[in-house]
Amino acid sequence: QVQLVESGGGLVQAGGSLRLSCAASGRTFNNNYMGWFRQAPGKEREFVATISWSGGITVYADSVKGRFTISRDNAKNTVYLQMNSLKPEDTAVYYCATSPRGLPRRSYDYDYWGQGTQVTVSS
Repeated sequence: QVQLVESGGGLVQAGGSLRLSCAASGRTFNNNYMGWFRQAPGKEREFVATISWSGGITVYADSVKGRFTISRDNAKNTVYLQMNSLKPEDTAVYYCATSPRGLPRRSYDYDYWGQGTQVTVSS
């Protein structure tokens, strides 16, 4: 059974930082992209970032470019999202997911999802 488990969410003041982790288990994810999405109350789930298996390709949403960094450690089957200069509009539940497709930026490109971790940024 495939499991993705996010951690690292919490409450932080605007301008602060958080590091999210997503640990995968149950199968190997060779050649899979790993991505982060977020969903704020009353809004649709939106793409945040994605990273290729090698880590050599990363793609970011314009809203987080320059502030967030996605990385992965394949030996640990873990993907990370370093979030700096956080803003109140970054408040959302953050989800990690895995995709067998190339450059996946849409929810339907991803086949396995975690349960999410809450990030709240106060002003």
